[in-house]
Amino acid sequence: MTSTDRDAAPQFVLPLVVHIEKDDPPARTDALETAARAVLTLLSDERAAGAGEDEDEGEWAEAVRNWQDARIRKVVRRARGSEWRRAEALPGITVTGNAAEVRVFPPVPLDGWPKDLAKLQVSGTDLDDPEPPPPAADEQPVLWMNPRLDMSAGKAMAQAGHGAQLAWWELSDAERAAWRAAGFPLAVRTPSPARWSALTASGLPVVQDAGFTEVVPGSCTVVSDYLPLRRGLGA
Repeated sequence: MTSTDRDAAPQFVLPLVVHIEKDDPPARTDALETAARAVLTLLSDERAAGAGEDEDEGEWAEAVRNWQDARIRKVVRRARGSEWRRAEALPGITVTGNAAEVRVFPPVPLDGWPKDLAKLQVSGTDLDDPEPPPPAADEQPVLWMNPRLDMSAGKAMAQAGHGAQLAWWELSDAERAAWRAAGFPLAVRTPSPARWSALTASGLPVVQDAGFTEVVPGSCTVVSDYLPLRRGLGA
Protein backbone atom coordinates (compact mmCIF):
# COMPACT_ATOMS: atom_id res chain seq x y z
CA MET A 1 0.00 0.00 0.00
CA THR A 2 1.37 3.40 -0.96
CA SER A 3 1.64 6.41 1.35
CA THR A 4 -1.20 8.04 -0.58
CA ASP A 5 -3.39 4.98 -0.04
CA ARG A 6 -2.58 5.01 3.68
CA ASP A 7 -3.52 8.68 3.92
CA ALA A 8 -6.80 8.09 2.08
CA ALA A 9 -7.81 5.13 4.27
CA PRO A 10 -9.87 5.72 7.44
CA GLN A 11 -7.42 6.65 10.20
CA PHE A 12 -7.11 4.61 13.38
CA VAL A 13 -4.90 4.97 16.44
CA LEU A 14 -3.53 2.50 18.97
CA PRO A 15 -4.19 3.88 22.48
CA LEU A 16 -1.68 3.25 25.25
CA VAL A 17 -2.18 4.45 28.80
CA VAL A 18 0.70 4.65 31.27
CA HIS A 19 0.02 4.52 35.00
CA ILE A 20 1.73 7.53 36.61
CA GLU A 21 1.03 8.35 40.23
CA LYS A 22 2.36 11.73 41.39
CA ASP A 23 4.40 10.32 44.25
CA ASP A 24 5.66 7.17 42.57
CA PRO A 25 6.26 7.58 38.82
CA PRO A 26 8.07 4.84 36.89
CA ALA A 27 11.55 5.36 35.47
CA ARG A 28 11.64 6.62 31.90
CA THR A 29 13.45 3.63 30.34
CA ASP A 30 11.20 1.19 32.20
CA ALA A 31 8.16 2.99 30.77
CA LEU A 32 9.59 2.96 27.23
CA GLU A 33 10.42 -0.74 27.36
CA THR A 34 7.03 -1.60 28.85
CA ALA A 35 5.23 0.35 26.12
CA ALA A 36 7.19 -1.51 23.45
CA ARG A 37 6.31 -4.86 25.00
CA ALA A 38 2.68 -3.79 25.28
CA VAL A 39 2.51 -3.23 21.51
CA LEU A 40 4.07 -6.64 20.87
CA THR A 41 1.69 -8.27 23.34
CA LEU A 42 -1.32 -6.86 21.51
CA LEU A 43 0.02 -7.83 18.07
CA SER A 44 0.56 -11.42 19.24
CA ASP A 45 -2.72 -11.75 21.17
CA GLU A 46 -5.20 -14.31 19.87
CA ARG A 47 -7.87 -11.60 19.75
CA ALA A 48 -5.80 -9.87 17.03
CA ALA A 49 -5.21 -13.14 15.17
CA GLY A 50 -6.16 -13.25 11.53
CA ALA A 51 -5.52 -9.56 10.83
CA GLY A 52 -4.63 -9.69 7.15
CA GLU A 53 -4.40 -13.49 7.10
CA ASP A 54 -6.54 -16.35 5.82
CA GLU A 55 -7.67 -17.70 9.16
CA ASP A 56 -10.45 -17.27 11.66
CA GLU A 57 -10.35 -13.72 12.92
CA GLY A 58 -10.14 -12.69 16.54
CA GLU A 59 -12.45 -10.01 17.89
CA TRP A 60 -9.77 -7.31 17.51
CA ALA A 61 -8.51 -8.43 14.09
CA GLU A 62 -10.60 -6.05 12.00
CA ALA A 63 -9.57 -3.05 14.11
CA VAL A 64 -5.90 -4.06 13.89
CA ARG A 65 -6.17 -4.53 10.13
CA ASN A 66 -7.84 -1.15 9.65
CA TRP A 67 -5.15 0.47 11.78
CA GLN A 68 -2.30 -1.16 9.89
CA ASP A 69 -3.83 -0.28 6.51
CA ALA A 70 -3.68 3.43 7.39
CA ARG A 71 -0.97 5.47 9.09
CA ILE A 72 0.44 3.51 12.02
CA ARG A 73 -0.45 5.89 14.82
CA LYS A 74 0.04 5.36 18.54
CA VAL A 75 -0.90 7.82 21.27
CA VAL A 76 0.20 7.57 24.89
CA ARG A 77 -1.90 9.11 27.66
CA ARG A 78 -1.40 9.04 31.40
CA ALA A 79 -3.73 7.99 34.20
CA ARG A 80 -3.65 7.87 37.97
CA GLY A 81 -6.00 6.79 40.72
CA SER A 82 -9.60 6.38 39.60
CA GLU A 83 -8.61 7.26 36.00
CA TRP A 84 -6.37 4.20 35.90
CA ARG A 85 -9.05 1.98 37.41
CA ARG A 86 -11.55 3.10 34.76
CA ALA A 87 -9.00 2.46 32.01
CA GLU A 88 -8.38 -1.03 33.36
CA ALA A 89 -12.11 -1.76 33.12
CA LEU A 90 -12.04 -1.30 29.33
CA PRO A 91 -11.05 -4.14 26.96
CA GLY A 92 -7.29 -4.18 26.68
CA ILE A 93 -4.09 -5.67 28.09
CA THR A 94 -1.99 -4.38 30.98
CA VAL A 95 1.74 -5.04 30.69
CA THR A 96 4.08 -4.48 33.62
CA GLY A 97 7.77 -3.72 33.70
CA ASN A 98 10.02 -3.28 36.71
CA ALA A 99 7.63 -0.70 38.12
CA ALA A 100 5.92 0.66 35.00
CA GLU A 101 2.39 -0.32 34.02
CA VAL A 102 1.09 0.29 30.52
CA ARG A 103 -2.34 -0.73 29.24
CA VAL A 104 -2.76 -1.15 25.49
CA PHE A 105 -6.15 -1.14 23.82
CA PRO A 106 -7.35 -2.35 20.40
CA PRO A 107 -7.14 0.39 17.76
CA VAL A 108 -9.94 2.95 17.62
CA PRO A 109 -10.93 5.54 15.00
CA LEU A 110 -8.89 8.70 15.29
CA ASP A 111 -11.95 10.63 16.48
CA GLY A 112 -13.64 7.70 18.22
CA TRP A 113 -11.82 7.23 21.52
CA PRO A 114 -13.81 5.63 24.37
CA LYS A 115 -14.99 8.36 26.74
CA ASP A 116 -12.85 7.24 29.68
CA LEU A 117 -9.73 7.30 27.51
CA ALA A 118 -10.56 10.53 25.70
CA LYS A 119 -10.61 12.34 29.05
CA LEU A 120 -7.01 11.39 29.84
CA GLN A 121 -4.16 13.84 29.40
CA VAL A 122 -1.37 13.45 26.86
CA SER A 123 0.82 15.93 28.74
CA GLY A 124 2.39 15.13 32.08
CA THR A 125 4.36 12.10 30.93
CA ASP A 126 7.77 13.63 31.68
CA LEU A 127 9.76 10.84 33.31
CA ASP A 128 13.42 10.49 34.25
CA ASP A 129 15.86 7.69 34.89
CA PRO A 130 17.28 7.92 38.43
CA GLU A 131 20.44 6.26 37.10
CA PRO A 132 21.68 5.59 33.56
CA PRO A 133 20.38 2.20 32.35
CA PRO A 134 23.00 -0.57 32.10
CA PRO A 135 24.22 -1.82 28.71
CA ALA A 136 21.71 -4.03 26.92
CA ALA A 137 22.27 -7.77 27.18
CA ASP A 138 23.88 -9.27 24.10
CA GLU A 139 20.90 -11.50 23.35
CA GLN A 140 18.28 -8.74 23.65
CA PRO A 141 16.79 -6.85 20.73
CA VAL A 142 17.54 -3.16 21.17
CA LEU A 143 15.43 -0.16 20.19
CA TRP A 144 17.95 2.64 19.70
CA MET A 145 16.54 6.14 20.29
CA ASN A 146 17.79 9.14 18.33
CA PRO A 147 20.22 10.99 20.66
CA ARG A 148 19.67 14.24 18.75
CA LEU A 149 15.93 14.49 19.49
CA ASP A 150 14.38 15.78 22.69
CA MET A 151 11.10 13.92 23.14
CA SER A 152 8.73 13.72 26.09
CA ALA A 153 8.44 10.30 27.67
CA GLY A 154 4.98 9.86 26.15
CA LYS A 155 6.24 10.62 22.66
CA ALA A 156 9.26 8.38 23.16
CA MET A 157 7.01 5.55 24.39
CA ALA A 158 4.99 5.75 21.18
CA GLN A 159 8.19 5.72 19.14
CA ALA A 160 9.50 2.69 21.04
CA GLY A 161 6.22 0.98 20.23
CA HIS A 162 6.73 1.81 16.54
CA GLY A 163 10.23 0.36 16.72
CA ALA A 164 9.02 -2.86 18.33
CA GLN A 165 6.39 -3.22 15.62
CA LEU A 166 8.98 -2.85 12.86
CA ALA A 167 11.08 -5.55 14.51
CA TRP A 168 8.00 -7.80 14.76
CA TRP A 169 7.34 -7.44 11.05
CA GLU A 170 10.91 -8.56 10.24
CA LEU A 171 10.60 -11.90 12.06
CA SER A 172 9.37 -15.29 10.93
CA ASP A 173 6.44 -16.98 12.67
CA ALA A 174 8.88 -19.22 14.58
CA GLU A 175 10.95 -16.24 15.70
CA ARG A 176 7.85 -14.38 16.81
CA ALA A 177 6.64 -17.39 18.78
CA ALA A 178 10.02 -17.76 20.51
CA TRP A 179 10.13 -14.06 21.39
CA ARG A 180 6.62 -14.20 22.79
CA ALA A 181 7.38 -17.34 24.81
CA ALA A 182 10.36 -15.56 26.37
CA GLY A 183 8.17 -12.62 27.42
CA PHE A 184 9.35 -10.21 24.72
CA PRO A 185 12.72 -9.30 26.25
CA LEU A 186 14.07 -6.07 24.77
CA ALA A 187 16.00 -2.96 25.70
CA VAL A 188 15.56 0.71 24.85
CA ARG A 189 18.82 2.61 24.79
CA THR A 190 20.26 5.86 23.44
CA PRO A 191 23.52 5.51 21.48
CA SER A 192 26.22 8.10 20.96
CA PRO A 193 25.66 10.41 17.98
CA ALA A 194 28.40 8.59 16.05
CA ARG A 195 26.85 5.20 16.68
CA TRP A 196 23.43 6.54 15.77
CA SER A 197 24.77 7.61 12.38
CA ALA A 198 26.14 4.10 11.83
CA LEU A 199 22.87 2.50 12.93
CA THR A 200 20.77 4.54 10.52
CA ALA A 201 23.05 3.43 7.68
CA SER A 202 23.09 -0.24 8.74
CA GLY A 203 19.99 -1.41 6.87
CA LEU A 204 18.11 -2.11 10.10
CA PRO A 205 14.47 -0.89 10.26
CA VAL A 206 14.21 2.83 11.01
CA VAL A 207 11.14 4.62 12.36
CA GLN A 208 10.43 7.84 10.47
CA ASP A 209 7.93 9.95 12.32
CA ALA A 210 5.03 11.62 10.51
CA GLY A 211 5.65 14.78 12.51
CA PHE A 212 2.18 15.24 14.03
CA THR A 213 3.71 16.17 17.42
CA GLU A 214 7.04 17.31 18.88
CA VAL A 215 9.38 16.47 15.97
CA VAL A 216 9.57 17.60 12.36
CA PRO A 217 8.04 15.30 9.70
CA GLY A 218 10.41 12.61 8.50
CA SER A 219 12.55 12.61 11.65
CA CYS A 220 14.28 9.28 12.28
CA THR A 221 13.39 8.41 15.86
CA VAL A 222 14.25 4.73 16.43
CA VAL A 223 16.43 2.04 14.88
CA SER A 224 15.17 -1.50 15.59
CA ASP A 225 17.99 -3.97 16.07
CA TYR A 226 16.16 -7.29 16.12
CA LEU A 227 19.27 -9.28 15.10
CA PRO A 228 20.30 -10.33 18.65
CA LEU A 229 17.04 -12.27 18.86
CA ARG A 230 17.75 -14.02 15.57
CA ARG A 231 21.28 -14.89 16.65
CA GLY A 232 19.95 -16.23 19.94
CA LEU A 233 17.75 -18.65 18.01
CA GLY A 234 20.74 -19.93 16.09
CA ALA A 235 19.83 -18.33 12.76
